[in-house]
Amino acid sequence: MRKFLASLLEIFEIAIIAVAAVILIRTFLIQPFAVVGDSMKPNFAGGNYVLVDELTYRIRPPERGEVVVLHDPEDYSTYFIKRIIGLPGERVAIASGTVTIYDAVHPAGFTLDESYLPQGTVTSGDETYTLSSSTYLLLGDNRPDSYDSRAWGPLPAKNIVGLVRVRLWPPDQITAFSAPKY
Repeated sequence: MRKFLASLLEIFEIAIIAVAAVILIRTFLIQPFAVVGDSMKPNFAGGNYVLVDELTYRIRPPERGEVVVLHDPEDYSTYFIKRIIGLPGERVAIASGTVTIYDAVHPAGFTLDESYLPQGTVTSGDETYTLSSSTYLLLGDNRPDSYDSRAWGPLPAKNIVGLVRVRLWPPDQITAFSAPKY
């Protein structure tokens, strides 16, 4: 009987450690998210499952071109997936279908080469955004059909949940992601 109780206690301890590990990992390191909607097509589609790295942005700030999961600025309980276009302190101009970034390194501006977008994609709207030291400009890859910073303005840094690292579903589209080089 003693061996049986010792075995049960050992199984219970392993289960507690496993549950604690899962909670810690999901809370502080990596979290799965389901993509809803088509605002990031063709790079991400509704029904995709992605793994989001929640640790990287505690070590370094987000970079241009990275795909992130964020809290909707109008409803914190809702999540979106978008691409970072403008960084804190920059001025971003959307005009004639192109995105131009103005910063300390490029005071005359530079136009983004967004080769990750489908051929012929045009960024609609003629708008200029001046980002504070703690806000980002985010756009969906499906520019004609994306609810993004063009609708709700610059996003506070605190709304960014984490960096999309891997698409896990569907299995034939498993992919690791990194930011494009501009």
